[in-house]
Amino acid sequence: MRLKLVLPMLALALPSYAAAQTAAPEAATDTVFILNSLLFLVGGFLVFWMAAGFAMLEAGLVRSKNVTTQLTKNISLFSLAAIAYYVVGYNLMYPLGSWSVDGILSGVWGPGVLEDVGVTRDAADDYGYASTGSDFFFQLMFCATTASIVSGTLAERIKLWPFLFFTIVLTGIIYPLQASWKWGGGFLDAMGFADFAGSTVVHSVGGWAALTGVIILGPRLGKYAKDGRVSPIPGSNLTLATLGTFILWLGWFGFNGGSQLAMGTVGDVADISRIFANTNAAAAGGAISVLILTQLMYKKPDLTMILNGALAGLVSITAEPLTPTLGVATLIGAAGGAIVVFVVPLLDKLKIDDVVGAIPVHLAAGIFGTLIVPMTNTDASFGTQFYGVVVVGVFVIIVSSVVWFILDKTIGLRVSEEDEINGLDKSEMGMEAYPEFSN
Repeated sequence: MRLKLVLPMLALALPSYAAAQTAAPEAATDTVFILNSLLFLVGGFLVFWMAAGFAMLEAGLVRSKNVTTQLTKNISLFSLAAIAYYVVGYNLMYPLGSWSVDGILSGVWGPGVLEDVGVTRDAADDYGYASTGSDFFFQLMFCATTASIVSGTLAERIKLWPFLFFTIVLTGIIYPLQASWKWGGGFLDAMGFADFAGSTVVHSVGGWAALTGVIILGPRLGKYAKDGRVSPIPGSNLTLATLGTFILWLGWFGFNGGSQLAMGTVGDVADISRIFANTNAAAAGGAISVLILTQLMYKKPDLTMILNGALAGLVSITAEPLTPTLGVATLIGAAGGAIVVFVVPLLDKLKIDDVVGAIPVHLAAGIFGTLIVPMTNTDASFGTQFYGVVVVGVFVIIVSSVVWFILDKTIGLRVSEEDEINGLDKSEMGMEAYPEFSN
């Protein structure tokens, strides 16, 4: 009885849901500008936190005698990426100059400047889409992530400085040039190539660069016996590796969610929330599929593969995190995780020594994630997706191989056999991460 009296009163006091939807006012220009810029900034510092995730993951998966070197590589590569991307990379990535930063070569690559507040206001009182500073900050984090992918694969036998020289080329030229083909309005974008947050543009690029480097560099001493046996080389700290994986998982919400590139409408925010949920579901699917597969195949779960399974799930959903349902996103992540279980032993058969499993995670799962986009996004075609993967792959393989080869023949890529046995912390750094222990 009371319910019958209350409902009419509520109907009078509150507008109907339908009326609220149709009458929702558009956000003011200032508000849209602020919200879009805020998305870039928050997404950017979440992706920045992934640098800590890579550092912890790699520190945990290398031996204790190489931890200091690996940590040095991670903080150095990020800092070098920030400078290289500012000097040339950002404006090379956006050659039309609509998003330009005043760098050394900005007169060549783009005419714009980064003003004090990052705003260019026109006569129509329109600030534009978002602040240039926020976009630069957000895009820089993706560039640095590409270099982080390479770091772990080549660990425990590469010299520090050749790696850092390669990082400059990768972040200043290789990554931004191919990224301009999609995200800079280039020919891949015009063809309809779909890569929402970078399964190909970011992850496969890091994977291809790592693969070419590891082939030229060769495996670690003692990894592969002459009779074909593979000798496991356990990492020093699986606690750190697990922490690194959770940090990367967290950062991926900014990686994928921020790639919506807009937060000024109800629809944009709804899409961002859907992207968050799908991203999380894919990571969970990847971890669980590897948990089950390693139990079935090896009679015991393999933690390192489970960690990489979660990451492979994240990479797989990155090309299209918006259109799948939660169930499909989970299955996509599960398939990405399964890729890790089968690609890791394949690499060992080929005697390709990937210390942290970056090639299965970022390259193999990145290709897979890109190719299955048409399954949920009807605007994409398999042929175009395949073409984009091949074009980017061929470009990165050729340029990376040339750079690695030049470095190898000039200053040399690999440390001496004695230094590798004693550990890079002593030979490269003169400082050990765990001085009270010996390995």
